[in-house]
Amino acid sequence: MLARIVDAKRNEAARLAGRAAALRAAAEAAPATRPFGAGLAAGERIAVIAEYKRRSPSAGAIATDAAAAAPAAVARAYEAGGASALSVLTDAEFFGGSLEDLERARAAVSLPVLRKDFVLEPVQVWESRAAGADAVLLIVRILDDARLRELLAAAGSVGLEAVVEVHDAQELERALSWGARIVGVNNRDLDTFRTDLAVTESLAGAVPSDALLVGESGVRDAADVRRLAAAGVDAVLVGESAMRASDAAAAVAALGAVARRPAGSARGAAGAGSLSRSADAGAEPRTGASRAAHGAGGAGASRAGGTSS
Repeated sequence: MLARIVDAKRNEAARLAGRAAALRAAAEAAPATRPFGAGLAAGERIAVIAEYKRRSPSAGAIATDAAAAAPAAVARAYEAGGASALSVLTDAEFFGGSLEDLERARAAVSLPVLRKDFVLEPVQVWESRAAGADAVLLIVRILDDARLRELLAAAGSVGLEAVVEVHDAQELERALSWGARIVGVNNRDLDTFRTDLAVTESLAGAVPSDALLVGESGVRDAADVRRLAAAGVDAVLVGESAMRASDAAAAVAALGAVARRPAGSARGAAGAGSLSRSADAGAEPRTGASRAAHGAGGAGASRAGGTSS
């Protein structure tokens, strides 16, 4: 399924190529973004990124009541429930979404908005910013190192923050090497659609304390949030369970009532998650100060600046 999605996205990006100059100009002229990472870092409780999505290949139709599931109505409910940010799935072919969903949701609230899609080319980054996104999802599994670096730079150049999504230790190493400041660990394997919260637990210890950690997918209730909070996440991204809730505001409020780990405490299990910073596939990784500088200039996603669930 992932290969089919990527092929479709590659064709979609090719169709945008003729508008690249106009989209970049629109991105550069767009109004100031709303701080995304800063909102996730604030407060004593786990931040909730509440997602709007109409359907998914694994779950089928999610938003079945057209009126109740209108983007603006759902966004307002999420904000009323205390969400720190929105995520809007904009893929049309496989998820039934659109950039119009993002625009309508963002216009209805004061929250920052993540564009959730399968971004392969800089033109899609510029399109995201022009449409009003405050952050963009970059999925390491579908990007080689050169393209990941290019997309981080493209996002930073137009003021977008980047949530860099990983699913295993190798992907996490690559994300950190190229300056990811907001790391999303997707508990769902995009090849098999199997979901396991242990994915975040196993990787959390390798995420530096100065980066934000988001647990994505498989979060159904406060017990799941507590489990991820114990591993050291700063935020959870929740989609299907919030969309299906009879009271979306109450559902988000319950998820966001979980306390963060104590300040200064280590992430993950003791001794877990030690990663080397070796080069991958011949790329030149950033480490130490050079990685931090790249993260500030490329991803635009430091805490002070300002991912399929």
